[in-house]
Amino acid sequence: MNPVAKAIKIIKDETRALESERVELSHALGRHLAEDIIADTDLPPFDRSQMDGYALRAAETTTVPAKLRIVGESAAGRGWHNELNPGEAVRIMTGAPVPVGADSVQQVELTRELDGGSEVEILEPVSLGRSIVKRGSEIKGGETVLRAGEKINAGAVAVLASFGYAQLSVGKRPRVAILATGTELVAVDQKPGPDQIRDSNNFSIAAYATPAGATVERLPLAGDDIAQLKRQIAGAAERCDIIVTSGGVSVGRYDFTKTVLQELGAEIFFERVALRPGKPTVFARLPNGTLVFGLPGNPVSVSVTFNLFARVAILAMQGAAETELEAATAVLSKTVKPARDRDSYLPARLSTNENAQLLAEPLKWGGSSDFVGFVRATALIIIPQATGVVEAGTRVGVVRLPE
Repeated sequence: MNPVAKAIKIIKDETRALESERVELSHALGRHLAEDIIADTDLPPFDRSQMDGYALRAAETTTVPAKLRIVGESAAGRGWHNELNPGEAVRIMTGAPVPVGADSVQQVELTRELDGGSEVEILEPVSLGRSIVKRGSEIKGGETVLRAGEKINAGAVAVLASFGYAQLSVGKRPRVAILATGTELVAVDQKPGPDQIRDSNNFSIAAYATPAGATVERLPLAGDDIAQLKRQIAGAAERCDIIVTSGGVSVGRYDFTKTVLQELGAEIFFERVALRPGKPTVFARLPNGTLVFGLPGNPVSVSVTFNLFARVAILAMQGAAETELEAATAVLSKTVKPARDRDSYLPARLSTNENAQLLAEPLKWGGSSDFVGFVRATALIIIPQATGVVEAGTRVGVVRLPE
């Protein structure tokens, strides 16, 4: 059996990034950059006032109250572009350019206008440089602002807009086909018979794959018909970059997924992982390059193995800099008893205590089929194999589940 870390490394090594594509900025949210973003100007592009008040020379406010003649007004988008002389002040607004000759801004609350607005009385001294953001103090023109591989969030959209990226290069979204197997499954809108259950895996996998950047196609249920399974996988491979199946990967009489992959000429990189839940996980590549993940059938195993393994390939195909779940350490709030022969990834809910410590609360669940118990999980507690009972208060590794 492959350790989890080795399985992830194999996936990274065998996954190739797709070509990039150009998109409009309005369609870039959630995509991964395929180019470095370069500032085309200083930011701010001029000395900028941080507040409403008066632009002046700090040295003229050493003795207060100090009276200065108001010679103009600088507003955002409408600056005063003359030179300030000694004894003068300019009324200035937040975000407006600071005029040449001024070296400080006194906030309006510490001033008083006189003589119908022709003079201002400065009531408190101003320190040199007060309330001014200097040109280029945030970034200089020509510097790299964002790097290829970063995910574009709302903050990044603002950066892209500020530097004129109306269009940009991003990683192409991988096309992912999802296929559930097993005669026990019926469609979600049907009432199950005595030995049947509704299909949930097709929907949960799609719910994880879509925010990871995939374009998802849900295939019809395949049952335990080996010929039908083979046709569906072969057909999906013609139009998709990744196929994710659930069920049929163990050693039972009706577990046909590996058999079908072998008949289709797939190269199987691994078929078991030292993991609980999710030991019978398959990773393969079909002759045309389509990657295949054969996940276990139990819903919790599906969630764990998809996020540990298939999600990595989806992100890697987009050129993402970060492909694995975010790792952290937390204090265990309850005692847990893991499997000894495999790494255990146990569902948990994260919180912080009054000392700002990250806490991991193991959730009560009945095993890999208990998706109701798993629904409130925000993370997975990692307990390495050959570890005995882990007591409450122990610091453990965790990975955060995607929102």
